[in-house]
Amino acid sequence: MAGKLYLIPNTLGDSSIQMVIPTEVLEIIKSIDVFIVENIRNARRYLIKCGYSSPIDDIVFFELNKHTKKHEIGTYLDSCRKGKDVGLISEAGVPGVADPGAAITSIAHEKSIRVIPLTGPSSILLSLMASGLNGQNFIFHGYLPVKPTEKINRIKEIETKVFQSNQTQIFIETPYRNGSMLDSLLKACKPYTKLCVACDISLENEFIRTMSIEDWKKQKVDFHKRPCIFLLGK
Repeated sequence: MAGKLYLIPNTLGDSSIQMVIPTEVLEIIKSIDVFIVENIRNARRYLIKCGYSSPIDDIVFFELNKHTKKHEIGTYLDSCRKGKDVGLISEAGVPGVADPGAAITSIAHEKSIRVIPLTGPSSILLSLMASGLNGQNFIFHGYLPVKPTEKINRIKEIETKVFQSNQTQIFIETPYRNGSMLDSLLKACKPYTKLCVACDISLENEFIRTMSIEDWKKQKVDFHKRPCIFLLGK
């Protein structure tokens, strides 16, 4: 019998495993000894945190990140053909969503390997849930342009979609550029457009707030180097 590919969620930061990862998911993690990960050192720490009892040195790890060569990826699921299950672990959140793991999942489908997604935290969905914005029609853009003029133009473009289609616009930024992103949003958007900033989701210092651009301009906030999700809506 062929092995399966399990899509294993990770925490979004230094939060309690018991708070965000279901017990049954932890049991599945402990039953696997072949993992595809972005960073082996971080993955080892995560498995220990999950209560992995088998010797960590016995685990087979494959790295999947920007340094991975394309011709190597195709061999990562060879264990499945030998009947062994493989776990794909995201660096944070769920695999395949704003995450390089989608490439592995695509290969699994091509090879008729069963793909099983496991429940865990997704910063994109959790921020949308908590925003109060339209959860029936939304889009995730990933990162917006870095250059100021291009970024302003892009913000205006996606803001138009908010009012044309009542579509929530979701995007992220590198944590050290959060301040610049917020400044650009306050500069580019209409006063009545709603902005939600969801920061440090699932952590003790979690911050989630939705207000009009006009009201955001009255606030003094600092999101520097804190992982944030930005959402625009009406």
